[in-house]
Amino acid sequence: MSDDRLIVALDVPHAVAGLELAGRLGDAVSFYKIGLGMLTGGGLALANELKQDHGKRIFLDMKLFDIGATVEAAVRGLAQFELDFLTVHGDPHVVRAAREGAANSDMKILAVTILTSLDRADLDAALIRDGAIPDLVTDRAARAFEAGADGVIASPQEAAAIRALPEAAGRLIVTPGVRPAGSDKGDQKRIATPASAIRSGADHIVVGRPVWKSADPAAAAQAILQELADA
Repeated sequence: MSDDRLIVALDVPHAVAGLELAGRLGDAVSFYKIGLGMLTGGGLALANELKQDHGKRIFLDMKLFDIGATVEAAVRGLAQFELDFLTVHGDPHVVRAAREGAANSDMKILAVTILTSLDRADLDAALIRDGAIPDLVTDRAARAFEAGADGVIASPQEAAAIRALPEAAGRLIVTPGVRPAGSDKGDQKRIATPASAIRSGADHIVVGRPVWKSADPAAAAQAILQELADA
C-alpha cells in the first residue's frame, strides 16, 4: 500500500494526460494534486474520476482568493465533489469564508502562506511588508490557524517553525518545493529533499516534475517513497 505522505502533482496539460500518468504510477501513489493549470483541461472531471473510480485521495489546488461571500460559495460548490484538500490564500477573511463553505463536508481547507516560488525580492515588488520570509510565513500560518484552517501550505524550510506554533497542534503542514537530491529545482526557490521536509514537521510533501518528467515515473515515485520510509 502506498504512503499517502507523498502527493504527486498532476501538472500536465489535460485530464487525459493526467489519467495516463496515474495509470503508469498505479498503486504506488494514492494521493494526487490537481491545480489551476488543468482547470480548463478537465481537471475537475479528472479529480472526480480518480476519487470515485480509482479510490485516490485528491488535493484540489485552486488557491482561492476573493471577497468572503464569493469564496464561501465557490468552496460550497467544490465540496460536493467529496475531495480531500482544497487550498485558499491564507488571509483570515478568506479562510473563515472557506471554512463556512466546507462546513458540511470532510474536505480540509489548507491556507497558502507564501508561495515557494517567491523570495524577498518578489515580495518587495508586490509591496509585501518588510521582514524575513520565515517570519512572515510563520505569522501567516498562525493567523490562518486562528481563522480555522485545517492546515497550511508552506515551504519545507518553514515547516519546523510552523510545527512549533501552539496553534499548529492537530493541524496539517503540506510542503511543495520538494526536490529529491540532484533534481532540477525549476521555478522553486525555497526547497528541500523529501526526507528533510518530513523531519522538519511536514505531514505531506508535494512532488511534480521530478516524477512526471522522469523517463520512468513509477520508479521516480518509488525512490521518493523509499526516502520517506527511511526518514
